[in-house]
Amino acid sequence: MFKKRENVAAIEEGKLLSPKFDNDGLIPVVTTDCKTGEVLMVGYMNSEAFKKTIETKEAHYWSRTRREVWHKGQTSGFKQKVIEIRIDDDQDSVWLNVDIGDGSSCHVGYKSCFYRSIPLGKIKNTQNIEMDFTEKEKKFDPTKIYKGKPNPTKI
Repeated sequence: MFKKRENVAAIEEGKLLSPKFDNDGLIPVVTTDCKTGEVLMVGYMNSEAFKKTIETKEAHYWSRTRREVWHKGQTSGFKQKVIEIRIDDDQDSVWLNVDIGDGSSCHVGYKSCFYRSIPLGKIKNTQNIEMDFTEKEKKFDPTKIYKGKPNPTKI
């Protein structure tokens, strides 16, 4: 679908997009809020999701749990409008800068999937590390939004 990777110089210094997908056909994606710079989530895209994201200017990802492409926000209504897409130097990871309005990117209901902070310092017991919630309120109730839908996270 995308240009074949031919040589290091073309990949690192060339103008043509030639993404490197892993053995499962996926490329990692870091997604940030265009207004705050906050990291909203980390996900994966296959070539179909990457192409749809570029074409529609809305984020599409590959769900490793459901094994399908999903249009972010299709169910919750909190779509990620893509402001900019960047790819790293060796074209094996993607950065999306998106606008979510006053919405959410986390299926748990918080704005960001990174809503907890891990304390730094000496660890006495790795089985009892208590995290701090950096977000105090959810943007939506996931039990209402995803009622009857499969949970995107497997334990």
